Amino acid sequence: MTRSNADSCPGVLRLHEAADGPLARVRIPGGQLGAAGLQALAEAAEELGDGALELTSRGNVQLRGIRDAAALTERLDAAGLLPSASHERVRNIVASPLSGLAGGVADVRELAPALDAGLRAAPELAGLPGRVLFTLDDGRGDVSGFGGDIGLHAVEHEVFAVLLAGADSGIRVASGDAVGLVLAAARAFAEIRGGGWRLAEVADGAARVRELLGFASTAPGRVVPDPADHPPIGWLPQDDGLVALGAGVRLGVLPARTALFVAAVEKPVLVTPWRGLVVPDLDEWTAEQVVRVLAPMGLIFDAESPWVRVSSCAGAPGCAKSHTDVRADATAAVESGRVASPTDETGAALGPIPAGDVRVSGRQHWSGCERRCGHPHGPATDIVAGPDGYRVTGP
Repeated sequence: MTRSNADSCPGVLRLHEAADGPLARVRIPGGQLGAAGLQALAEAAEELGDGALELTSRGNVQLRGIRDAAALTERLDAAGLLPSASHERVRNIVASPLSGLAGGVADVRELAPALDAGLRAAPELAGLPGRVLFTLDDGRGDVSGFGGDIGLHAVEHEVFAVLLAGADSGIRVASGDAVGLVLAAARAFAEIRGGGWRLAEVADGAARVRELLGFASTAPGRVVPDPADHPPIGWLPQDDGLVALGAGVRLGVLPARTALFVAAVEKPVLVTPWRGLVVPDLDEWTAEQVVRVLAPMGLIFDAESPWVRVSSCAGAPGCAKSHTDVRADATAAVESGRVASPTDETGAALGPIPAGDVRVSGRQHWSGCERRCGHPHGPATDIVAGPDGYRVTGP
């Protein structure tokens, strides 16, 4: 596929002119934000934006309604959140959030910053599309199903399968050579992509990358698992006896004030691709106090909460293309108990129906128009607004 229009993914240096003002997207490679980074983003959102952080399905963070782009750039640069002007939009790296903390075949925590550094050190990779996605799965199968362009999936403690266009290429690489091979694959993609934004859009893209890597013929790969249907939420015991807390964020919108309270815990903070947070390395007493403070502020620590199953695009008034305020409609559905009601079992499109009549259970995504921006990875019921109401289509 050759795109006729230019890649317009926003960053910090190139803002998106949304209906509610300029929008900045801050890349957080591997979701590794940290307490200081979270505090810097929260303060920027309060003082320069609309007072909230939007968590994305790639583990990045968006700030809306930016009033001073130059001041934002200066702040994020000082906080270490803008380490490269030339490569800022290609630093899309998703990693297993609990890697090295609990379970998994291998620890991929160090691979994310190493890959990020390698991308930034390669001038020829600055031109990669802003939609490129790298995935680092520690073997538990939580992020390999995200359809990344290039990825690693641990199959043994020191051995990774190389994923291309979301599928196992059959290539195996030792952990010490893994980042180098991913960077070589990224160069190959840059060479063959033409006008394509994603490797899957390039004709025979995965095969051509394998050939450029010197693996023209490889053994058949394994089936890549679907993305995890149960994001890390709640009390998560670590292998070292400490506790990680997984927090869901309602519709991915984290108020800056709440973010400042999370940062005040002074522990590492991970942004997950399920639009949530993980705060690791807590003793049990501290974890209990964190839940006691943050749950009343709206963070979700109950994995069975309907909020964990519901996502949405920005909707009106933030998006001019949206037919309605989908966040308000989705919130009303959750708070009225309609999310827990039985869904249509045929999977057929229902509607158009008024927002107040939408009753859907399970994983679902509310969209203000047919573009379905921010759609989660994996199957989900689509609830799409039109000029006459919503249409509901089963996964």
